[in-house]
Amino acid sequence: MIFTDVHEPLADDINQLKKGLLNFNAPYTTGLIDESVACFIKDSEGLVLGGALAKIYWGWLYIEWLWVDQSLRGKNAGTELLDRVEAYALKQSVSNFRLETTSFQALDFYLKRGYEVFAELADMPPGETTYYLKKNAAA
Repeated sequence: MIFTDVHEPLADDINQLKKGLLNFNAPYTTGLIDESVACFIKDSEGLVLGGALAKIYWGWLYIEWLWVDQSLRGKNAGTELLDRVEAYALKQSVSNFRLETTSFQALDFYLKRGYEVFAELADMPPGETTYYLKKNAAA
């Protein structure tokens, strides 16, 4: 058994690690959807002005990224993006949603859309708080 020094990983090492963990998890997760999804707002020239990147796995929709350009804020663009990815998940029979946001981002936005905080981590990043939220659309 040889331990390496802590270093920036090589892509091949990452892939082997992922493969090992996925194989270990397989008996518990076989048959569950594992899909990355996204929805974007683009201008007439194809420039991305907002978007939502999410992943469906283990019976949950995990919203990894949601961003709207300053010029579109307050115009329901974020709500539309969130609604679209949630609706897609519901069509896949996935009604549990989760995400995280920080104190300088969009906590109130998510709370107004039915998400609830189930955990928080102070001082991440330093001086701020990260909030972990969930929502059950079937409730």
